Amino acid sequence: MSYMAATGAEEEEEEEEESVAATAEVEIHLPAEVDWEMLDKWRFFVLGAALFSGVSAALYPAVVLKTRIQVAQPPSPCLLRAVASILRHEGPRGFYRGFATSLAGTVPARALYMGALEATKSAVGTATLRFGVPEPAASAAASAAAGLSAAIAAQFVWTPIDVVSQRLMVQGSAAAAKYRGGVDAFKKILCSDGLRGLYRGFGMSILTYAPSNAVWWASYNLSQRLIWSGIGYHMTEGGGELRPSYGAVMAVQGVSAAMAGGASAVMTMPLDTIKTRMQVLDGEGERMTIGRTVRSLLREGGWGACYRGLGPRWVSMSLSATTMITTYELLKRLSTKESP
Repeated sequence: MSYMAATGAEEEEEEEEESVAATAEVEIHLPAEVDWEMLDKWRFFVLGAALFSGVSAALYPAVVLKTRIQVAQPPSPCLLRAVASILRHEGPRGFYRGFATSLAGTVPARALYMGALEATKSAVGTATLRFGVPEPAASAAASAAAGLSAAIAAQFVWTPIDVVSQRLMVQGSAAAAKYRGGVDAFKKILCSDGLRGLYRGFGMSILTYAPSNAVWWASYNLSQRLIWSGIGYHMTEGGGELRPSYGAVMAVQGVSAAMAGGASAVMTMPLDTIKTRMQVLDGEGERMTIGRTVRSLLREGGWGACYRGLGPRWVSMSLSATTMITTYELLKRLSTKESP
């Protein structure tokens, strides 16, 4: 990412280390980026687990709604009907089915994601600048490579958690439950399908999340530059310099993240629907392949069936992107090593 939060040093030290984003007529002085070497890794991962767990809890109901709509039999794309059905038959707890399992996997998955993200971004960014690539292009390339590697690393942990939690999400009321909880679901899937059952849809997950993350981080980086260029030009009336506050930096990061998250949701929705159905549905005794899943969707409602649950997913990804990126920047600020 470009335009990171400031370090925890004194204001005078921050001003000496400021990064500068320059347009043709305006210089925008932003707080220095907090890179991987500047972080207290222990604090970074412990605080990250706590902060991201809270964010996940707030956004989980939208994930449950999206998943229920994607696999509903018979098809029922109505969002309000899905909400009413869950409240009528299961109460508010229905919106948190599988949450404990999801939360248990969030900590190691996030640790892998953040570690791969920061390490790759730092390495690629340094290498591209060394080869003489201009800073904006180097930053975008580093962000894209970091998003790609982070998504792949996280899926080794997240795919089994996704399979188990999604099975719990869609099984309905406790009376009709096939699984008694995450551990029971894990054991039954492992016994019936082996390790392959826990990694059902792994390839599709990589195909969905790896390009999505690469595009997301690159577009997030570029959208910030565009927003700052516009803000700088209008606030300085076409000339001069701008030193935005930390709050203004966070606001621009949030808007950029929401834009990137919404676009990513629309672009990858068909892939996510195929992945979810492969992981959840049993295919009447037959192994759910990509081809069989696509044919089933087309029979149910044409290509439009691939976009069932787009509303909840769009909201979830936009809000998630905004809260995650602002939380992530706060986390890096809080995890910066103390100055000697």
